[in-house]
Amino acid sequence: MLLASLPYTASRFSYQRRRSREVQIGTVAVGGDQPIRVQSMTTTRTQDVEATLAQTLRLVNSGCEIVRITAPTVTDARAIGEIKRRLRGMGVQTPLVADIHFSPAAAMEAAEHVEKVRVNPGNFADQKFFRVREYSDEDYAAEIERIEERFAPLVLKCKELGVAMRIGSNHGSLSDRIMNRYGDTPAGMVESALEFVRIARKHDYHEIVLSMKASNPKIMIQAYRLLVAHMDAEGMDPYPLHLGVTEAGLGEDGRIKSAVGIGALLDDGLGDTVRVSLTEEPEAEVPVAQRLVAPYNAGLPGAESFPPVAERVDPYSYVRRLSKPVDLGGLSVGDSHTVAVLDPPEDGVARSVGEALSNTSDSPRDSRPGGAQRSRVSLGDGELAQLDAPVPWYDAVRAYRTRAATAGDQPLHLQLHVGGDDLDVLLRSSTVLGSLLCDGLGDSVGLTAPALYQEARSRLLFGILQAAGVRITKTEFVSCPSCGRTLFDLQTTTERIAARTNHLKGVKIAIMGCVVNGPGEMADADFGYVGGSPGKVNLYVGKEVVEKAVPESEADERLVNLIRTYGKWVDPPE
Repeated sequence: MLLASLPYTASRFSYQRRRSREVQIGTVAVGGDQPIRVQSMTTTRTQDVEATLAQTLRLVNSGCEIVRITAPTVTDARAIGEIKRRLRGMGVQTPLVADIHFSPAAAMEAAEHVEKVRVNPGNFADQKFFRVREYSDEDYAAEIERIEERFAPLVLKCKELGVAMRIGSNHGSLSDRIMNRYGDTPAGMVESALEFVRIARKHDYHEIVLSMKASNPKIMIQAYRLLVAHMDAEGMDPYPLHLGVTEAGLGEDGRIKSAVGIGALLDDGLGDTVRVSLTEEPEAEVPVAQRLVAPYNAGLPGAESFPPVAERVDPYSYVRRLSKPVDLGGLSVGDSHTVAVLDPPEDGVARSVGEALSNTSDSPRDSRPGGAQRSRVSLGDGELAQLDAPVPWYDAVRAYRTRAATAGDQPLHLQLHVGGDDLDVLLRSSTVLGSLLCDGLGDSVGLTAPALYQEARSRLLFGILQAAGVRITKTEFVSCPSCGRTLFDLQTTTERIAARTNHLKGVKIAIMGCVVNGPGEMADADFGYVGGSPGKVNLYVGKEVVEKAVPESEADERLVNLIRTYGKWVDPPE
């Protein structure tokens, strides 16, 4: 079936939220006409009931509407039951979700205690060994039968108890069977989840929420869109979607990456519940998610519809829009040139911003600390395609889609106008520019935002370009948000490693607390630092573990030595 025949939305030129099936999760309903819900996850050891209870209460007090707790073992699942008993005794009715990986027995126990069970189809009935094998159709059908034998008992139990289920594919933990047939692709993520959905539907169970998480926003966006298209094509119920960019990281970069992926899909009208995954205290995720979903919960008031036009865009795979190069005062824009960052135009003239903000020395700086290259370049008619007049941020994605389709082979300049405080500017800029850039649209970007001074605007724009994967100007860190499976303090470890390595332009380092997604995410990173056992770290190059059981006290230095060995190290600037 051609992807072009699988639309994921009624129109890419007018905002309309996808109407999904409503699923009840304890006292909270998700989907349908319900608001987009905000959730998070505890990071404590689940069997430490006191600590997990305290953290759950902090999440609830911060406004978290659904709380997820990991259940790696049957004992952990029972501990969630004790946590729930004590919460209900306090009058706290917030639904609890058990996070399951590898253990159907833990899932069966957890269903007795929680309002929702999350299963990962990549490891519920499989383990990942990166084995290469050719599956015949008969082999594949036999594998599906084996999966149904393991999964159906949980489906029937959840149906009996009125417990909801999230079937959540992770880009980093697709099974070998899926990888061998579909590759490490959005299509593989979708099929991994739909195999489980078909089994659930076979048993007339429909209290399902779906997710397609990845640390790469492009992959995540494409996977959710493709999931909706395939569900519609198969005539399935429109099950609600839980959105998230997994292992987004910390600080500004983590917020940018989350907003690029989640915001792009919210702007498509997709999404019924979200989690912003930050390598920080879990309650820090909640206000970011609340601010991100707020305008969409309000229905995006004032949003305009734009006339549909024929696009040269495939929403399910990234291809940069073709354009002819133009020279703007010595700055080449368009064609295969890197996406340029420009200051806001003044009297038809803009200034190019170099890469000084990313700690590179290949361009002159101005006299201020962190200053940037500035050469005046024209944005005159016939050079860069632009909008005729500024539009509000909530109209910008659809306005630029229209402009891109009518601009011929002119390079497209994306100039965004955003008001509000620093967080509003970050979230709306990342949503709009991230959505367009992930679709291959945009040859230069600029930001008009009174709340931010110039250097902060430039840093934000370079961060969005990096999160969208269209221009790499600094080290990229993939770090999970921590949970009860984590084997070391992720926040301090990530901060420590970043302090040693954040000058390595173009190097991608993954810092993962355990083996659930660790080995899979290593495949998308240059180097990996993964919890292997208490006090021990495994170091990876790509998807291959090269040093096992390294004492945590030595792991940072061994990682740096590994980067040196593979020729990726440069000394930091003085």
